[in-house]
Amino acid sequence: MSKVSYYTAEGLKKLREELNYLKDVERPKASQAIGEARDKGDLSENAEYDAAKEAQGLLEMKISKMEETLANARLIDESQLDTSKVLVLSTVKLKNQTNGMEMKYTLVAESEADIKTGKISVTSPIGKGLLGKSVGDVAEITVPNGTLKFDILEITRD
Repeated sequence: MSKVSYYTAEGLKKLREELNYLKDVERPKASQAIGEARDKGDLSENAEYDAAKEAQGLLEMKISKMEETLANARLIDESQLDTSKVLVLSTVKLKNQTNGMEMKYTLVAESEADIKTGKISVTSPIGKGLLGKSVGDVAEITVPNGTLKFDILEITRD
């Protein structure tokens, strides 16, 4: 059973571009490598041919998985999302109760997470701990080195 994944328009576009790249650029390269290895003679003792065939098999498997992911991908309609509580695509302003530090995170699908740009996965410990919370709530989140308490200051859709 394949699972449904939710994407922003930007995330879905990246997924499609990567799949097209694999099909249009990497697949012909793999075929060419097999052809060049085949031209070098006896296939029974040709390690280069075996490696090229294995690489092609891995590429085809990756393409197949991406096609399945794309088939089960759903676009999130941001205009229909509720801003009264934390959901996927919420941008949440938090204050750490321990050190008073404020931070801002956007909750995204696992495949779009990028901590450098402030995008955290809804399946991460912090993401799970924030889901469903409202402004004024305290999120107690268990992380590997203990429990953190965050005040939810603001929820927006950027």
